[in-house]
Amino acid sequence: MQVTQTLNEGLKRGYTITVPAAELDAKVEAKLVEAQPDIEIKGFRKGKVPMAILRKQYGQRLMGDAMQEVIDTAMDDHFKSTGDRPALQPKISMQNGESWKEGDDLVVEMAYEALPAIPEVDLSGLTLDRLVVKADEAAMAEALENLAKAGQSFEDREAGSEAQNGDQVVIDFRGSVDGVDFEGGTGEDYPLVLGSGSFIPGFEDQLIGAKAGDAPSVNVTFPENYGAAHLAGKAAVFACTVKAVKAPKAAELDDELAKKFGAESLDALKVQIAERLEAEYKGAARAVMKRALLDQLDAMVKFDLPPSLVEAEAAQIAHQLWHEEHPEVHDHNHGSVEPTEEHRTLAERRVRLGLLLAEIGRKAEVQVTDAELTQAVLAQARQYPGQERQFFEYIQKNAQAQQQLRAPIFEDKVIDHIVAGATVTDKEVGKDDLTKAVEALDEL
Repeated sequence: MQVTQTLNEGLKRGYTITVPAAELDAKVEAKLVEAQPDIEIKGFRKGKVPMAILRKQYGQRLMGDAMQEVIDTAMDDHFKSTGDRPALQPKISMQNGESWKEGDDLVVEMAYEALPAIPEVDLSGLTLDRLVVKADEAAMAEALENLAKAGQSFEDREAGSEAQNGDQVVIDFRGSVDGVDFEGGTGEDYPLVLGSGSFIPGFEDQLIGAKAGDAPSVNVTFPENYGAAHLAGKAAVFACTVKAVKAPKAAELDDELAKKFGAESLDALKVQIAERLEAEYKGAARAVMKRALLDQLDAMVKFDLPPSLVEAEAAQIAHQLWHEEHPEVHDHNHGSVEPTEEHRTLAERRVRLGLLLAEIGRKAEVQVTDAELTQAVLAQARQYPGQERQFFEYIQKNAQAQQQLRAPIFEDKVIDHIVAGATVTDKEVGKDDLTKAVEALDEL
């Protein structure tokens, strides 16, 4: 076997792998000899089938196996000897593939982009501020008020009162398109909170001002992306009867409210709220500090980037941002979105930092344990109630899905490793300051 370099430009590499026909034939022969004792063909005793017949019967399939084996071996030996690490799966193509025949040498072209050498970074010089926010009385009061609203009840307004935004109206309704009732378009004694956005856009607005006993007709148009295809984009009329108009009444801040949210008392609920708020503040502060850390790292290193990784990341960024700008489109199986220079600049930063963090983690021997991965799988599985088992089986069989779950855990552990060696100063700030710092993350 001979490996000859054909390309060495930047990170691009190209090689020709030549396997002599005799070497291929010897591998096929070895496979036939290994299999011969277990093969039984009509007219011959088991293990006594002549080699010529075995070659005629199985030679072509075994030749394919032998080709794959020698190519895999050549690639493994090459990467071990050169120390190259391909950015993506190498591209393999056979010279004269269609005209190749048994007895010819096997000539294969291999092309890939090598991962760059990552320069050493002195992490000891990093300085970071860690924002610290305490759960103050105002935040506690706001959280309790929100819980009281969540636990609110509704009481009948005085007879003749008009429904206001935030009120609950109890209605019967019957929907029709072109004068024909449609399935699922009727309801009785339905408690609808005006302004909740739970009905088709425009429906709730037309009930503001209605009184108990009114029978308004509500005219709406189903969204173009409505789940029921036969109704999407159609104009509909809902004949409604308003049976009651009720005003919201916030729940009392007492032990009974606390028990609704799983606490033994109001004091215990306040402790839980304080812990939850400070956990949220801590998570937000970590995101701010992580951005500052990545900004410093990005300014410290420059190295060549594999173009294929940058282009793939830019395409992903363009795709993601396009869907954020078009939230009504849920189908991701559409044509590619052309990345802009801004997308590519962001992609270069992400790829550079991703490679740097991976190298720092590799040298620090950062590992994601099986227990950590299992916790990630459990957390993800909760998003598929009733299908947890299928999700587990999918993850077990899909190495790429496992890597997608493992990658953010690995990155967080590398960040923790870097922070542990940096100079970190706790800086106490207010909730508003933290909020501004978090909002600034989206502006960069």
